[in-house]
Amino acid sequence: MLTTRPFEKLMKYLLLVLPGLASVAAHAQTIPTDSTRALPGVLITYQAKKLTPVTFQNLKGSFLKALSVGQEPSFLLTELTPGVTAYSDAGSTQGYAYFRLRGIDQTRINTTLDGVPLNEPEDQGAYFSNYPDLFNSLSSVQIQRGVGTTQNGVASYGGSIQLFSSSLLDSARTTLGGGYGSFGSYRVYGECASGLQGRAALYVRASQLHSDGYKDHSANTSRSVYLSSGLFYDKTSWKLSVLAGQQRNQLAWLGVPDSVLRQNRRANANGRENDNFQQALVQLQNQWQPTPTAEVTTSVYATGLQGGYDFDLNTFLGLPATTELYRYNFRSGGLGGFSSYTRRSRRFTWTSGLHVSTYQRHHIGSEQTAGELYRNTGYKREGSLFSKLESRLGQFTAFADLQGRATTFRYAGSVALQPLTWRFLNPKAGLSFAATDRTTLYYSLGRTGREPTRNDLFGGNDDLLADTDGQALVSNTRAEYVTDHEVGVRRQMPGLQLELNAYYMAFQNEIVLNGNLGPNGLALTDNVARSYRSGLEAVLNWQPTRQLAFRTNAALNRSRIREQAESFQPILTPGLLFNQEAVFQRGRWLVGATGHYQSRSYLNFANSAAISGYALLNARVQYTWRGWQLTVFGNNLTNTRYFNNGYVEADGTQKYFVPAPANFYVNVKFQL
Repeated sequence: MLTTRPFEKLMKYLLLVLPGLASVAAHAQTIPTDSTRALPGVLITYQAKKLTPVTFQNLKGSFLKALSVGQEPSFLLTELTPGVTAYSDAGSTQGYAYFRLRGIDQTRINTTLDGVPLNEPEDQGAYFSNYPDLFNSLSSVQIQRGVGTTQNGVASYGGSIQLFSSSLLDSARTTLGGGYGSFGSYRVYGECASGLQGRAALYVRASQLHSDGYKDHSANTSRSVYLSSGLFYDKTSWKLSVLAGQQRNQLAWLGVPDSVLRQNRRANANGRENDNFQQALVQLQNQWQPTPTAEVTTSVYATGLQGGYDFDLNTFLGLPATTELYRYNFRSGGLGGFSSYTRRSRRFTWTSGLHVSTYQRHHIGSEQTAGELYRNTGYKREGSLFSKLESRLGQFTAFADLQGRATTFRYAGSVALQPLTWRFLNPKAGLSFAATDRTTLYYSLGRTGREPTRNDLFGGNDDLLADTDGQALVSNTRAEYVTDHEVGVRRQMPGLQLELNAYYMAFQNEIVLNGNLGPNGLALTDNVARSYRSGLEAVLNWQPTRQLAFRTNAALNRSRIREQAESFQPILTPGLLFNQEAVFQRGRWLVGATGHYQSRSYLNFANSAAISGYALLNARVQYTWRGWQLTVFGNNLTNTRYFNNGYVEADGTQKYFVPAPANFYVNVKFQL
C-alpha cells in the first residue's frame, strides 16, 4: 500500500502555517482599497509575467483548440514555439510521441497541469498519450525555455511547459465534435460548461480517439475524461478536478533499417507487441485572499497508473520470432501537495511556497510461458521550498528566485541497494528594463541540478542487476547541473509582437542520449564532463491587415560536447528550425498555410550518422456558419520522404523512424 505519512505531515504543516501567514498578511502594509475583489478562479503563482526576466511564450487555449484534432501535443509545440522537435513511434500524430526542446529530451523538461507535476517521478517523462485530447481542455499554456522560474516536480532543466485547465468562469456552452482522416484516424468528443451558476460552476469533457497508424501494426485507441467543478466566494474559491485516460497501442518503438524501408516504408520492426495503460489524476485546489494584497494558494493531489506492455526479445535482437513473449507490468500511485503565499504591493511581488510528494511504482516482469520472472518496487520522495521576489524601481524590475530541493530514491527487489538522496540549491536572478510601454529588455542567470532517472541508474534494465559478488550494478548516481544565461527583448505593438532572445547553457556532468535503446525500450544515456548549448530564438507575429496574419518562429542552435581531446555535436539537435504560417480570414472563411524546415542532425556521438534536413508544407481551410465549424487539414502536402529520428546499432546499422507522407483530416464541431 502507498504510504500517506508524508501527505499527513503536509496537511498538519498547512494547518499550522497558513493561519500564521494570514495573520502576517493581515498586519502588513497594504494598498488602500474599498473592498476585496471577488476571486476570478484558482490561480497558479509559478508563471512568468510581462516583466519577468526569463524566456517564455504564452499560447491561448482558443488558438490551441483551433489546431487540435486529438494529435499528440508534441506536434503542436513543434509548430508554435521555437526550438522544439518531435517524432512518433507510429509515424502518424496519435499514440506515442516525443519532443525535445533545444535538443534536450522531455525527461529534462518540467511539465505541470495547474501546478501538479505530470512527469513520472522515476523516469521523469511526461506521457501525454495517457491523457489524450488534453489540449482540448486548456485555457492557456506557458512555455519557459531554459531554467526559467521555480516549478513543482522535476527540474526545469531544458525548460518547462505549464498547462492551465479550462476556466470555470467562461460563459456556458456545449460543444460536440468529430473528425476523420488518413490511416483510419478519428476523434469524437463532447464538452459542456455550465458557466457560473450562483457560486458554482462545472466543466466536463469526454473524448474517444483512434488511428491505425502509418506503420504496419501500429494502431492506437484511447479515451479520456476531464471533469472540473468549483465554488467561488468573495475571499476564497475551491476547484476539484479529475482527469482520467486509457490507451491501447500496437507497439512500434523500434527503428527500421534503411534497407528495409526502401522496400516498404510502412515496415514495423516490432512484432505482435501491444500495451494497455490507464492513468488518473485528482486535484483539489483552494485560493484564499485574506487581504486585498495577500493570497494563499493550496493544492493536494493524487495520481495512479496501471498497465503494461509486451516485449519480444527475438525481434529486438533481430532474430526470427518464436512463441517467447515477455511482459512489463506496472502499478504506481502518488500523493502530493503544494502551497504558496503571495504578497503584492505597488513596487514588489513576493511569493514563497513548498511542494512535497511521495510515489511508488511496482514493476513485474513475466514471460507468457515461464510466468513471473521478477518483481521490484521503486520509491521516490521529494520536498522543495522556494521564495521569489520581483521588485520594480522605475523602469527596472529585479528578479530573484531561490529553490531548495531534495529527493530520495529507494529500491526494493532481489538486489540490495542503499537509498540514494540528492540535494539541490537552485538560484536564479535577473533584471528587466522597460525601455517603453511596449518594449522590454531582460537578462537572467540561473543554475539548477537534476538527479539521474531510474533508467539512467539501472543502465536500461527494468530489474536491477548484480555483479559476480552480488553487488548492485548501478550505472550512474551523479547529478547533472546547468548554468543558463538568457538575454532578450520583447516588443508588443498593435498588429505586431516580437520576441528575440539568445542563450548560453553550460553543463556539468550532463546526462545525454547516446543514440541507443535499452532492453526495456527506453533510450540509453552517457555522462559527458563538459558540454554547452547556445543559440538564438525568435517569435514574430505580424498582422498587417484585419484579414491577413503571419506567424513566425525560428531557432538557431550551436551545441558541443567535449570529452578529453574530442569535440562533437550532441545527437538529435538540428542547427536550424524554422516555422512560417500565413493565415487569411475573411467572413466565414479561413485559409492557412504553414512551412516547416529542420536542418540535419546527428544520430551518434561520432557524428558519422545523420538524418538529413527536410522541409514540409501543411495547410488548413476552415468554414464557420452559425454554431458549425468545418476544418480540413492537409499535412506534408509535398509528400516529402524524410526521417525525423533514429539511432545507430552497435554493429553500425542505422535505423530510422518514418513519418507519414501526405495525409488529410476533416474536423467538424458544433456549439449549442
